[in-house]
Amino acid sequence: MYKVLVSDPISDLGIQQLVDANDVVVEKKTGLSEDELVAIIGEYDALLVRSQTRVTDRIMTAGTNLKVIGRAGVGVDNIDLEAATQRGIIVINAPDGNTITTCEHTFAMMMALARHIPQAYAKTIQGTWDRKTFLGVELRNKTLGVLGMGRIGSEVAKRAKAFGMDILAYDPFLTQERAEKLQVKLASVDDIIRNADFMTVHTPLTPETRHMISRPQFEVMKKGMRIVNCARGGVVDEMALVEAIDEGIVAGAAFDVFESEPPAADHPFLNHPSIIVTPHLGASTVEAQENVAIDVSEQVLHILRNEPFKNAVNMPAVAPTVMNKLQPYFKLGETLGSFAAQITQNAVQEIRIDYAGDLSEVDTQPLTRYIVKGILARHLGGEANIVNSMHLAKTRDLNVVVSQTSTTKGFTNLITVTLVTTQEAEERRVAGTLLAGYGERIVRLDKFPVDIAPESHQILISHNDKPGIIGRVGTLLGQNDVNIASMQVGRKIIGGAAIMILTVDKEVPKDVLVQLTALPELNTAVEIVL
Repeated sequence: MYKVLVSDPISDLGIQQLVDANDVVVEKKTGLSEDELVAIIGEYDALLVRSQTRVTDRIMTAGTNLKVIGRAGVGVDNIDLEAATQRGIIVINAPDGNTITTCEHTFAMMMALARHIPQAYAKTIQGTWDRKTFLGVELRNKTLGVLGMGRIGSEVAKRAKAFGMDILAYDPFLTQERAEKLQVKLASVDDIIRNADFMTVHTPLTPETRHMISRPQFEVMKKGMRIVNCARGGVVDEMALVEAIDEGIVAGAAFDVFESEPPAADHPFLNHPSIIVTPHLGASTVEAQENVAIDVSEQVLHILRNEPFKNAVNMPAVAPTVMNKLQPYFKLGETLGSFAAQITQNAVQEIRIDYAGDLSEVDTQPLTRYIVKGILARHLGGEANIVNSMHLAKTRDLNVVVSQTSTTKGFTNLITVTLVTTQEAEERRVAGTLLAGYGERIVRLDKFPVDIAPESHQILISHNDKPGIIGRVGTLLGQNDVNIASMQVGRKIIGGAAIMILTVDKEVPKDVLVQLTALPELNTAVEIVL
């Protein structure tokens, strides 16, 4: 018999399949301290939690029989994933359980925003019968911009079509083919800002998406835009939004999330007549809470019975001989994926990974997962991990092609990552290896041979090979207090296309990158953050 401990409040319906299983015993003991959990966890094969229980290294050390930890929800920040992986404990979550409920909440907020429902309700119950102040707008024939076409964004678009709305959709991995399948129009963020009547946000919060809608976007935004955010606080600059509403650029906003939660008592959203707020209720329905528990319970049962399972968020078991061979390359693989994604501007439709040398002799699937995670994490942030990366790529119609050869030119092992984009004939290529005594090295960027040690902040510049460019770049960075730690240039022919890779000591302000691109003979300047 397998023993399962439920240490947080989870609905009885959600765990019913575990209770009904003839080879499982379920015990519910909630509100336990870490010491109390440590004292009893050794007798259990599985642990089910929500957000209250913090599953620490100490608890897992005591859980000598633990095979799986199930999180009835999306986030797993209350579970020490590294400790679980080291002990061979599988951690699973329920990423799909709140898709529909968050989608429906988004639509409820959009309709409330269009018709001023909360404001009209508040005035009516105060005894004022006011039909003139709250003149609303229809959704029909309006243009909805959807930023992020993952699970939730796609469901929102589907419902908006039923309301007679035209959909402009942006997603860094949205191809024309998939857009046509979803019956939406592929658009850029700028297209949406300039043309949409309503805009809804469904992107993770990453360094790239933080304040992606801020003062510069509001300055060119279609007047009368209405904005809904039921995804992550911080994607929209809150203070800039308030200013845009007060200036008459934005007609109103509806937010379920804040940059800091709960918001301060004097937060301007809380008493603004044109802003609707709810306390992060996106996943708060009876059905969603039951669905995530049902999903996790089902996967726990599969794992205990040694059956195929999904939604693991830590590294699956790998044979020790394979792990010893691949582990030194995990960080390099993720770095190559991240580097390639950051220098690619258009939507990616295919990922090609080529392994050359000794790596061709082993199963490289675990390493491939790290590379794909590095690519996806640029836009999906923490949503992408080494277990779900291949699944996320598949759901976005990203084709992952892997090839192996024992032949390599001058290196014991070489990993080449190529991203094929929706732009005709555009490919971005990054190759890397491990050099004895030197560690990770990037040895090729597109057609240029290089020798780069990946660092936290680098600038990749494409330019024409002309005298004086290096001096102008160095002078401009120095004037902006950006210190250069190292520099390397690459070219194929004198006077032709060339690249320059600079390692700098800190993050480069965006306006400095703009100034760089304005220099004579310089084409592009991209910051790489690893």
